[in-house]
Amino acid sequence: TERIHVGTAIMQMPARTPTCAAMTAMTLDKLSGGRFLLGIGPSGPRVVEGWYGVPYGKPMTRTREYVDIIRKIAARDAPLEHAGHHYQVPYRGPGASGLGQPMKSILHADPQLRIYTAAVTPAGLRTAAEVADGVFPIWMDPERYDLLGPHLAEGFARGGRDPGGFDVAPFVPVSLGDDLEACRAPVRPHLALYIGGMGPREKNFYCEYAQRMGYEAEARRVQDLYLAGR
Repeated sequence: TERIHVGTAIMQMPARTPTCAAMTAMTLDKLSGGRFLLGIGPSGPRVVEGWYGVPYGKPMTRTREYVDIIRKIAARDAPLEHAGHHYQVPYRGPGASGLGQPMKSILHADPQLRIYTAAVTPAGLRTAAEVADGVFPIWMDPERYDLLGPHLAEGFARGGRDPGGFDVAPFVPVSLGDDLEACRAPVRPHLALYIGGMGPREKNFYCEYAQRMGYEAEARRVQDLYLAGR
């Protein structure tokens, strides 16, 4: 029988090193009996630089490096080494003591640990298909798969990968009740936060995605009101 996944953590990559994320994911995978999915996302420049205090950098390059490092840790084929743009393991840059050495994880993890990325931009979708096992689009209209499919296909081709087994797992808010308007009420603030405030006017990936879904005027209206404090 097929295993039912019981938990997913979507971690913002700039908030923790890939090694830390790997240790967290492997522990949760063990606790769940191998039914855990690791989700990672690049976040946006407002949060990355304004909250985590690190450079936004190259988010797609970060994603590729992050996935590569976690897969190496889970596989335990050799002590971890990585020389990339965002991450160097062992670290040998400015301020290094020179005492770092490659290590292996003490925990023996599932080398097939599944990694999903949160993505809605064309570049993010291509990268997900290129290196990950699935993607979490925050919203999805089943009749507008054209917003995802072509970009995923490009990523599969670029990575030389078979799309079989790749999951598209959209985030779907659920509100139960008999009163439709009452059920919609708690969903609206979440939509307003992402479309209106999850990034400045000139770089809000969620607002841009809502516009591509066909809600250009509505998305701009939500953004205008949110940024005006209303």
